[in-house]
Amino acid sequence: MPNWEDIEAARKRLRGVAHRTPVLTSRQFDEAAGATVFFKAENLQRAGAFKFRGAYNKIKAETERRPVPAVVAFSSGNHAQGVALAARLLGIRATVVMPTDAPQAKIDATRGYGAEVVLYDRATQSRDDLAEEICRERGAVLVPPFDDDLIMAGQATGAVELLEDVPDLDAIVVPVSGGGLLGGWATAARRLRPAMAIYGAEPETAADTKQSLAAGRRVEVKENPTIADGLRVTSPGKLTFPILRESLRDVLLVSDDEMIETLTFMLERMKVLVEPSGAAGAAAVRHRKADFSGKRVGVVLSGGNVDLPRLAEYIAARPSL
Repeated sequence: MPNWEDIEAARKRLRGVAHRTPVLTSRQFDEAAGATVFFKAENLQRAGAFKFRGAYNKIKAETERRPVPAVVAFSSGNHAQGVALAARLLGIRATVVMPTDAPQAKIDATRGYGAEVVLYDRATQSRDDLAEEICRERGAVLVPPFDDDLIMAGQATGAVELLEDVPDLDAIVVPVSGGGLLGGWATAARRLRPAMAIYGAEPETAADTKQSLAAGRRVEVKENPTIADGLRVTSPGKLTFPILRESLRDVLLVSDDEMIETLTFMLERMKVLVEPSGAAGAAAVRHRKADFSGKRVGVVLSGGNVDLPRLAEYIAARPSL
């Protein structure tokens, strides 16, 4: 797992490259949540998500070790864009394996950053096997989406920034997919504020981390239908799961309707665009999935990349909760 020295090294690599994203607040959100909430706006990060931090740190660190002619990644969208942009900035060829059902806006953006996109069918093909085959053919370095110390160290830099800006938080709530973001944030938080409660947030229909923690081992959830495409992994990572198991107070589950209601509120009232995956943590706090009454809570808005037609559908279908 990453250590504090890894995180400090990542901060140096990212200084002047990644945005130091702002911390946002909303009085109306606080009233609904019964807490004082501080939003780390990684939806305003380069490439529209926190993923740029880990991708750049990973690729840059690999170039410090040896020549890197090309990189390969697999992703449904945000990691794809982060890798594509990081590779372009470093002058390295990038190929990204993406599912055919990935949001078109994310596919287009990945290509727009200069990466080659190879599409695959989730039902019949293995993204891991396809990415490894491309790596062998091209002598490329694989940039995994979460199960990597350098990736986690890069993501952890956002936690350091938040705790520098708001050092007296009682808890943080972080969306969890494979666990790279939460694993990095938990590592930083345990160093800087050991007593702070750490929560994950994931869709109730894609609760692989919640089920894995309950079982005490990594559980695979093959059926995980949710609008939060960035949170649809089948199980937490091999490297990330031990960190999550040691660090988390709990994983809070949210429905698709709760994510839609939350992202619509944030767009209308806060003028902030957050995708469903990025709104999972905010939805968990807004809909009081844990007792945060009177607490100071940090929430990660992990991404803001969403197709405009889908956004219009979400707004039109906004539930009354």
